[in-house]
Amino acid sequence: MKKIICWWSGGITSAIACRVAIDIYGKENCRVIMLDTKNEHDDTYRFLTDCSIWYGLPIEILSAIGDTYDNIEHTWLKHLSLNTANGAICSYKLKRRVREEWEKTNEYSHQVFGFEFNSHEQKRAMALSANHPNAKPIYPLLMLGYDKAKCIDLIQKANIEPPEAYRLGFQNNNCLKTGCTQGGIGYWKKMQLEYPDKFLKMGTMEHRITDLKGQPVTMLKCQSKESKNKARIKKYADLVFLIKNPSYPDHKCIDDMEGRPVEPLMECSGFCGTNDLNSTNKTEKELAFI
Repeated sequence: MKKIICWWSGGITSAIACRVAIDIYGKENCRVIMLDTKNEHDDTYRFLTDCSIWYGLPIEILSAIGDTYDNIEHTWLKHLSLNTANGAICSYKLKRRVREEWEKTNEYSHQVFGFEFNSHEQKRAMALSANHPNAKPIYPLLMLGYDKAKCIDLIQKANIEPPEAYRLGFQNNNCLKTGCTQGGIGYWKKMQLEYPDKFLKMGTMEHRITDLKGQPVTMLKCQSKESKNKARIKKYADLVFLIKNPSYPDHKCIDDMEGRPVEPLMECSGFCGTNDLNSTNKTEKELAFI
């Protein structure tokens, strides 16, 4: 048997998916690997150590940071992008592309992804299997019907403390050092409450990239019918800044948006954006994603 590659993202569901795979295939047949953005909360690396001990296996680290990019901010500034309809540039460059390059030089029987048991994740799994058969993906949590609540229960029964993000009420543990560019309005309202300094830093980053690019660059978009209609007439009219941008007074900022619950995020393990499920296309190249 070639190795079973278990992708560990730092989140609860990927941690349990890796453990289930190890229990099924045996730890001698598994490799656990993290695609590290170097942008994770410090507590993620405590969680990594705890999981490694629980698995009886080292968790290997792959990262484009220190090689192609100095840090995640360098990724955003180099490509003058944060989050677009084609996904987040950091997700694409620091997760998906690293994993795809790894595939070219390594042999494996299957790759384990921690998609949890719900209808959205089932659709993601179907798209991943259809669009990326070379990944040979398998989904232990879907097979066993484990949702996030079940995964948290299993982690706690193993006497492992969940990562800080979950204790604060976030639904995922992605890039908490700065906040996740794909987090959504509810997520960033919570970031504003829990981590005002990080919120301010990312709001400033939006303004900086906007100035460099000469057009609005944000992480958020207003989904109201009114905003969508405006965007049909004027490009970018539906984009929402974290902090009011005086150069674009007609654009909303997050304080103009209604409060929302923290939206569940996807586990970031190489396929953490909706359009990351698709093959690289012409639009992505035009957006300088390559």
